[in-house]
Amino acid sequence: MLDVLVGSNGEPGTTGGHTLALTAIVERLQHLGMSGYEAKAYVALVASGVPINGYEVAKKSGVPRSTVYETLGKLVARGAAFEVKASGDGSAVEYLPLPPRVLVSRLSKEYEESIAELERILPTVTATPQVRLIHDLGDKTALLDCARDVVNGSKHELFISAWGSEWDELTDPLLTADRRSVDISALTFGEVGTKVGHCYRHTRSTPEVSLANLGCRMFTVVGDREEAVVGGLTDINAWGVYTDNPAVVLLAIEYIRHDIAIQLMGEHFDAAEVDRFWKSDPDLERLRSDHGIAAELMRAAHNGNRPAAGSAPRISRRGSGR
Repeated sequence: MLDVLVGSNGEPGTTGGHTLALTAIVERLQHLGMSGYEAKAYVALVASGVPINGYEVAKKSGVPRSTVYETLGKLVARGAAFEVKASGDGSAVEYLPLPPRVLVSRLSKEYEESIAELERILPTVTATPQVRLIHDLGDKTALLDCARDVVNGSKHELFISAWGSEWDELTDPLLTADRRSVDISALTFGEVGTKVGHCYRHTRSTPEVSLANLGCRMFTVVGDREEAVVGGLTDINAWGVYTDNPAVVLLAIEYIRHDIAIQLMGEHFDAAEVDRFWKSDPDLERLRSDHGIAAELMRAAHNGNRPAAGSAPRISRRGSGR
C-alpha cells in the first residue's frame, strides 16, 4: 500500500497530504500507461533515493512479493528503471528509477506522438454518421465541461453566446483557441473579465431585463459548425444538451449571428431612434411578451415533461426588451 512508503527520514509510514500526493502520482502514471503495480513500484524506487532490491520494493510499495520481480522487469523493459549489481554481492540485483524529469519528458513525447497518430489514422476508418447525438447535460459542471471540450477541440471557428459568469469559466481555453488562430465570434451578457476574439457585448437591454425575459442565463457554444452545447443556468441549477445534429448546430449558429448583427446595427444607427424603436415597437413587444418561457421549456425538457398549452407565463412589459 502507498501509505507504507518510506519518508525522507528512512522510516516507514506516510500520512495526510504526502499520502494523497503519492496516490495522485500513481493515478497519473496509470493514466499514461503503467499498471497499478508498476506505478507503485516506480514511486517506491523514486522515494528510496538509493538502489533497493525487490523485497524492499514490495515492502515499501505494497506490491505483492510474488509479483514484484515481474513488475520490476516490466519497468526495466519500458526504460523506467535500471538493474544494478548490489555492492558486495555479485549475484544480487537492485533497482534504480529513471529520474522523474526524464520519465515525464519521455511520457509526454510518447503521449503527443500517440495523439498525433490517432488524429491522422482515425479519420481513415471513420464511417459517415448515420445517427446524430443529442446528449442531456444535467448540471452546471456537465454543461461547462462539455463546452470546454468543444472549445478545446475546435480547429477553425467558434460561435459563443454567454453571460459573464460562464464566459469567465471558459477564458483559458478560449485564449488557447485564439492562439491557435481559431476564429471566435461571441456575444456576451454583462461584464466579462477578458475579451477574446470578436467579442460583442449585448447592449440593447440590461442583463437584469434579459434575465427577467428569459428566466435563465442562456448559454450556447458551437465548434467548427459541427457540434454545439446549448443550455440555461440559474443560481441554483442548470440544464442543456450536447449535439452534433446539423440542424440544431445550424440553428445555434444563426441565433448567435443574428444577435450579433442586431448589436452591430444598433451601434451604427441613431442611438435615440434605435432605443425608441426597441422599447416601443408593437411587433417587438409581442415577440418578447412571453417572459420566462425559455427557462420553463428547458426545465420541462430536462425533466422529461412538456408544459401544457398556455401554461407558460406571458407578462406584457412595455419598454423591457431582451
